[in-house]
Amino acid sequence: MAEGNHTTVTEFFLTGFPGLHPEYQGLTSAVLFLVYFLTLIFNATIIFLYATDSCLHKPMYYIILNLCACDILFSTTTLPKIISKYWFQSGTISFTACFIQMYFVHYLGTVNSLILFLMALDRYLAICHPLRYSLILKKSTIYILSITAWIVGKAGALMLVIRAYPLPFCASNIINHCYCDHIGITTLACTDRAPYGFPAFVFAMVLLLGPLAFIIFSYCSIIITVLKMANVQGRLKTLSTCSTQLIIILLYYLPRCFVYLASNVGIQFSPDVRIVIIMLYSLCPPMINPLIYCLRAKDMKESLRKLWSKSN
Repeated sequence: MAEGNHTTVTEFFLTGFPGLHPEYQGLTSAVLFLVYFLTLIFNATIIFLYATDSCLHKPMYYIILNLCACDILFSTTTLPKIISKYWFQSGTISFTACFIQMYFVHYLGTVNSLILFLMALDRYLAICHPLRYSLILKKSTIYILSITAWIVGKAGALMLVIRAYPLPFCASNIINHCYCDHIGITTLACTDRAPYGFPAFVFAMVLLLGPLAFIIFSYCSIIITVLKMANVQGRLKTLSTCSTQLIIILLYYLPRCFVYLASNVGIQFSPDVRIVIIMLYSLCPPMINPLIYCLRAKDMKESLRKLWSKSN
């Protein structure tokens, strides 16, 4: 069907987990609410620590601050609606609201990827070029790069929305997902999806594989640099300084790469399994990341200890 004013869909319906038995819907909404609540509390604590402890005003922790803000926003964009679906049996979302959600899902995903790129850059310069680290990554430089990540991320997400919004939607309005995303929306359009799906796929691959390529390069360089150290204690100490970021990066990229590769080599998942995997890699890292910071980062542990001592 040709494009035009054929849109009769005024709202979409999110299926959530299609095979979920009704008796487990209350438990599912409670679990999702707990994930959302812990994500807000944990990430807000990191932001509070940064704001109140000048010892954390270092490039690495400013990058973490941006990641916390991004995680809070992403969880707030996606979780409340799916929680309300199972809690209040409210699975519908208006046409415009769905596109707004889609914009923020892809925008914040882009920002997250760029922030992880900055984390890898920070560790690469600190370990492979320590003498130049303070000259290259000044506070002002990190501020500029972080702000740039938030600005650059808008372009791609806006392009996806502008191209998808005018599409004719005249049939099904059921989105097999827990939130609105580009694939879920455009597959419902009464037109050929290829002109819209392929550019979106290229956009996703550039944003996923571009930063990932540098991350792989940076950590290979770090490993080579560490192996050249004669002091074993020095090796362990150096590796410990980047272990936090590496864990966070692996949590973000490994599941995504697995899903993309699986879909391209013909591995099929049931809708429920696919949605569960997507929800796990989308929503668990924002909740887990702050725990990793506090358990692995020395300055963060000390700041948390001081906060705990003041409160008791």
